Amino acid sequence: MNPLEALDHYRILTSLLAPALLMAATGSLLVSANARLARVVDRLRSIIAQPVPENPQLRSEVEDQIRRHRRRAHLVLRACLMLYLALGAFVGTSLMLAIDALTGFRVFYLPTGLAIVGVVCLLGASLSLGAEVSLSVRSFDLELDNEFKRRQR
Repeated sequence: MNPLEALDHYRILTSLLAPALLMAATGSLLVSANARLARVVDRLRSIIAQPVPENPQLRSEVEDQIRRHRRRAHLVLRACLMLYLALGAFVGTSLMLAIDALTGFRVFYLPTGLAIVGVVCLLGASLSLGAEVSLSVRSFDLELDNEFKRRQR
């Protein structure tokens, strides 16, 4: 084997590492996001399973909790969808890099375009997860405030 050919193979394999690292990071975020979604859904189900309070103020608090948890679930779901798209784009990037190398570098922009799509989706998912965490903390603060008010009566 020609040493220059071997060097080309190493360059190609090295270029395939970047999407693989992004796939691993995306997979980690997906595991975390799916766990968050399961927790939000469980919490929402537990709220819904409670009897409807007769007190109008308590009923309003419970309805607000349901609305906030529903919003949280939608934010995490949006993040999951973007993470799945990002994962697909990174897999496509790796595949296109290999195809590009095999075809004599004829699909120059496609691997880069797929990588950009993946990174944009990863950014969007991160923003959605950040918004969900913020909403989670605000919701928890409101629940604590309401509980403190009840205990002071």
